[in-house]
Amino acid sequence: MITTAKRLETVQEYYFSRKLKEVRQLMSEGKPIINMGIGSPDLAPHSSVIEAIQNAMFDDQAHEYQSYQGLPDLRKGMANFYANQFKVEFDFNSEILPLMGSKEGIMHIALAFLNEDDEVLIPNPGYPTYASVTELVQAKSVFYDLNEATNWQPDFEKLEQQDLSKVKLMWVNYPHMPSGTNATLELYQKLIAFGKKHQILIVNDNPYSFVLNDNPMSIFQVDGSKEIALELNSLSKTFNMAGWRVGMVLGNKTLIDAVLKVKSNMDSGMFYGIQKGAIAALKLGKDWFESQNIIYTKRRNLIFELAKKMHCTFDTNAVGLFVWAKLPTGIASEEFIDNLLYEKHIFLTPGTIFGSNGEGYIRFSLCVKEENIIKAINRFS
Repeated sequence: MITTAKRLETVQEYYFSRKLKEVRQLMSEGKPIINMGIGSPDLAPHSSVIEAIQNAMFDDQAHEYQSYQGLPDLRKGMANFYANQFKVEFDFNSEILPLMGSKEGIMHIALAFLNEDDEVLIPNPGYPTYASVTELVQAKSVFYDLNEATNWQPDFEKLEQQDLSKVKLMWVNYPHMPSGTNATLELYQKLIAFGKKHQILIVNDNPYSFVLNDNPMSIFQVDGSKEIALELNSLSKTFNMAGWRVGMVLGNKTLIDAVLKVKSNMDSGMFYGIQKGAIAALKLGKDWFESQNIIYTKRRNLIFELAKKMHCTFDTNAVGLFVWAKLPTGIASEEFIDNLLYEKHIFLTPGTIFGSNGEGYIRFSLCVKEENIIKAINRFS
């Protein structure tokens, strides 16, 4: 019998991969499931983006292998996007690497920088992939607490009391998923200072900056951040291109070259047409973000109403693509979610999939049409 690698013993199948099988089964049985669990934009990309990929099909090089570093115009577009939106300058030739979605960048970064038994600081609650990738490369996950009392920011005094001698990398994610807490310049300054002091690579995962957020920020707005930081970004949520798989990692040339060394052994370049669509998307300006946020504001207000029906509390100032809601005291997240699914046919995400500090919370996605949110509200009438 062929046995699997021992590394697979340290990870489980992704929660949504498992749970959505159950949701699909219930739907096949005729249950009117309303899926509010997944952050997959249901809105279309801008028409200019779709036209760009369509027109690209007639280019001579459309169907060839592409550069591992992407088209120069794509990297220029990413550099211009950061310059325009964050007032941060990057060399498009050496400090930006396009990715097939930022999720693959998490694995590439882990492979590029982590050795067996290196330690990695991972937010609790936080994106589950940080921990699973750490375990897959046989490094060690060291969770740091985020909670409502500290506004979902790291407790640096507590971190300083830990043995950090084996810590090689720290994952941070602002705007924070799942809580929706936005970054501040002061927080980024503390993170960069912490990374420099302990020689820890700070990696900020930043895909939610432009959803319901009046103050988009990058960790690179801090002086000296390129010495010790990388940042991931994505077109998935910002431009409704989740299935296109377009992301980027930014940082100094030495760090980017290390990631490229991994990436160039993992794929054969991003499809030409998708790159052309991404170039068009990155040219979109303020009107695009405003039009999207009008829709998301209406949806969020309805989600607030639904959360109140469930006797939840929430932060109306949070940003991003989700509403993070606190259940009444004593109610377990996964039990609540399952009861809601079977009794009301509404699927939400339990906070526990993001870590132990997610117990007592649930997450609503804004990727749900208004009429379906209203249907969900009516199921509580």
